[in-house]
Amino acid sequence: MATRDYMDVTPPPGIRIAYGPGPQHFGDLRIPARPGPHPVVVVVHGGWWRSVVDLTYAGHMAEALTADGYATWNIEYRRIGQPGGGFPGTLDDVTAAVGALRSFATGYDLDLNRIVVTGHSAGGHIAAWLAARATRSEIDGFGAIPRLAGAVPVAGVLDLDRTSELRVGRDGMVPVHDFLGGAFDAVPERYALASPARLLPVGIPVVVLHGDADDSVPLELSQRYVERARAAGDPVEFVVLSGVDHLEPFDPATPPGAAVRSAIRSLISRASA
Repeated sequence: MATRDYMDVTPPPGIRIAYGPGPQHFGDLRIPARPGPHPVVVVVHGGWWRSVVDLTYAGHMAEALTADGYATWNIEYRRIGQPGGGFPGTLDDVTAAVGALRSFATGYDLDLNRIVVTGHSAGGHIAAWLAARATRSEIDGFGAIPRLAGAVPVAGVLDLDRTSELRVGRDGMVPVHDFLGGAFDAVPERYALASPARLLPVGIPVVVLHGDADDSVPLELSQRYVERARAAGDPVEFVVLSGVDHLEPFDPATPPGAAVRSAIRSLISRASA
């Protein structure tokens, strides 16, 4: 399946579970055929935090990871253009979605000691942000989640300070301004709470993957995060995908998609040791 096609194809459904009262407060749980307890991969879709993209396309990666032997929790959340979307609602939601694993872990034989989160684009931002939850007290107000075994942000928006200068699309919008409610100079405290590059060290393994032909989210945003993470002493790995664009790495049928799956497998193996 070509990358240009997978965004338009609906994957087989998971078990839809609500984690809150709103229409976007749900996720799709997929359980592997093998006996548990099952390691869990939380999957977070992208789309510049906007309501034009939902969790459907990320279901392909979730389906492939479930075939690899992991339970997957493909989460939806409020986005820009929906009531409560943006800061802080989006971050409240993703925190609640991961925290909700505790409520159905026993029923589905989930192993909450082996949770890895992955996300694509703005979902990569969320994955890296969630990685900081265990060690960064300044974001405790968003709620508690189980401790993660690792994170795999893919083509992620990992440095929001730098993203404040980034215009995308034909209309030249600055999506992080919409997400955080203003430019860096206007709401610096929100950038401090929401930017993964500001929340280091995280103290858990993070594997960052990014294509060097990505014309949607610059490779530089991942590079800056990795440089700061290494300087802070974090066990971060950086995989630059040569000649790869923005969408291809989250298509599990492609070689870059296989690299993402391999990174997740490695983190879960470490957590199992």
